[in-house]
Amino acid sequence: MAAQVCRLPLACLVLVKLAFAHDSTELSAVEVRARAENLSGIAAASSQGVVSSQRLAAVPVLRPGEALEMVPGLIVTQHAGDGKANQYFLRGFNLDHGTDFAIDIGGVPVNMPSHAHGQGYSDLNFLIPELVDRIHYRKGPYFAEQGDFSSAGAAHIDYLRKIDGTLAQITLGQNGHARLLLAGSPALGSGHLLYGLELFHNDGPWQVAENYRKLNGLLRYSEGTRYNGFSLTGMAYRGHWNSSDQIAKRAVDSGLVDRYGTLDASTGGETYRYSLSAEWAQRGEHRQRKAHLWWLRSGLDLWSNFQYCLNDFAATGGCATGDQFKQAERRQAGGFALVQTIYDHWGGLDVSHSIGLQGRIDRLRPVGLYRSRQRETWATQREDQVSQRSLGLWAQNEVQWVPWLRSIVGLRGDAYDFTVNADLSANSGKASDQMVTPKLSLIFGPWQRSELYLNYGHGFHSNDARGTTITQEPASGNPVSSVDPLVRTKGYEIGLRSEPLSGWQSTISLWQLTSASELLFVGDAGSTEASRPSRRYGVEWNNLYTLNDWLSLDADLAWSHARFEDDDPAGSYIPGAVATTANLGLTVDQIGPWFGALRWRYFGPRPLIEDNIVRSAGSALTNLRLGYRLGRQSQFVLDVFNLFDREVNDIEYWYDSQLSSEATPVDDRHIHPSEPRTLRLTFSYRF
Repeated sequence: MAAQVCRLPLACLVLVKLAFAHDSTELSAVEVRARAENLSGIAAASSQGVVSSQRLAAVPVLRPGEALEMVPGLIVTQHAGDGKANQYFLRGFNLDHGTDFAIDIGGVPVNMPSHAHGQGYSDLNFLIPELVDRIHYRKGPYFAEQGDFSSAGAAHIDYLRKIDGTLAQITLGQNGHARLLLAGSPALGSGHLLYGLELFHNDGPWQVAENYRKLNGLLRYSEGTRYNGFSLTGMAYRGHWNSSDQIAKRAVDSGLVDRYGTLDASTGGETYRYSLSAEWAQRGEHRQRKAHLWWLRSGLDLWSNFQYCLNDFAATGGCATGDQFKQAERRQAGGFALVQTIYDHWGGLDVSHSIGLQGRIDRLRPVGLYRSRQRETWATQREDQVSQRSLGLWAQNEVQWVPWLRSIVGLRGDAYDFTVNADLSANSGKASDQMVTPKLSLIFGPWQRSELYLNYGHGFHSNDARGTTITQEPASGNPVSSVDPLVRTKGYEIGLRSEPLSGWQSTISLWQLTSASELLFVGDAGSTEASRPSRRYGVEWNNLYTLNDWLSLDADLAWSHARFEDDDPAGSYIPGAVATTANLGLTVDQIGPWFGALRWRYFGPRPLIEDNIVRSAGSALTNLRLGYRLGRQSQFVLDVFNLFDREVNDIEYWYDSQLSSEATPVDDRHIHPSEPRTLRLTFSYRF
């Protein structure tokens, strides 16, 4: 009977999703036998996939956000203190701290619009990787359910509903690294109460100790599964750190400062994030309903100094106060998502109809940019009160026309409204915008365990609310033009998902994405810069091969081409657009009590200016995990990051800065080095 039912893709969809709803996961095991969840017959694109908790457990992770490097083609790095949001690179985008890549955890958005430090700011330091059930990723603007920030891609992170026993874990490492984790999920009533508590400290290799302190907690009560049940989740996180920002390479070359030193010892930050959310799902014979409601409160104080004395020299002819600045915000936000899917028949054809409604409100009281010295504010450059509201309505229809052809047609409409009350009245005002974005996917197959995908879709990203009402540059007083609240993107993709050999899952995608304008609010200056229209295209090849019970291999390779489309004497290259990335891994398990993983990541060179005369160097890093089980309840894990102690950089920029000893500004390469070889030892005990 099951074999007959699974000839119908929509029935398969329900059965496979049921299989995905894991009731528990053994956190201590690597389990290389756990193959990637096969989305053949379900996925709308070859660039859509799922990373299971078993695969994630095998990965040595230097920072929590690097768990997302299991999304093929995504590079996660850092250009300042570890308490700050990571920097992301995908499909020829320097995504900064999250623009054009949407992230949510348990349905609560991570991206912050109109953020003090940058549009779409996505801080993942509150993520607890050991409690992640799966990461469901999508790339491209082909999915009606995806809205703002998702043109390059999106990652949906689900936490577990329960775990086996109680997990106590301690990690100790070089440079003052210490981490304690306690997690469990006792039965409560007819459900389970999942909890996780994390205490963390790290100094890093920096000459000024990072002294990153983190207190992080998760509490979730749930009944049933993610498809037929409900959950209530609370998350809380606070972090404090000193920061080693990117430094001018000439200062390192001259011996003025060490490679792991700093030119301003007082930079750093403080942040917090608290959230509550509720999820409900009900599955019937012919329908699936879901509802999600969330609220969060967050804040950030971030002190940075990227140009040292340049602005101070220009204003005073000296370097009495320096160029340190503070970006700060206090935010409350809330939102909801409703989805209903109906499974039906049209003249003998299997069809499904989905409709969804999403809403979000953000209130910032205030969001500001300040001049500071030694973390003491001495001037306000800009301070605003911002309210931002959005509403999105989407619909999608899926039809199985014949056994080898499936279509998915979607349409999305979004409306945005901004209100800005600025300290400079000329920049106060209201703005609004609407956008309709169509989507289309055609899926051919399966033939010989292979499916072919054709995808087309429009997407968008919102701009910072302050940029939509600005008329006067805060620092200089010069007139400036406001920007469009929403910017359209358009994408195409052709892809293949196949299983050439038993145990080998492979996908290949050829894609293109155009953007009407890469308009961004420049939080460091309190003004808006209008970038230029762009076009990107490329190819991705992703593989996972489970050879046997104890060995698996994975290889994710990506190449992209990114250029501005207009004519400009400055050049057509997009600064920071990475062309080549690779992530290769080998995972072993069940060699007696031994298990482990070896991973190699390549982050290719990038143009740093539009004419491509200055380019960053590429980097290759190797990480090692070696584990030993003492029994069913306990194990040791040794993680070695940057195994071969490569002297490479996490990030490179090209811009002008001025040291206190320099009479004029200097254009230079500014770098943030990768950490040297670092060892961490983890002991886990389950009871």
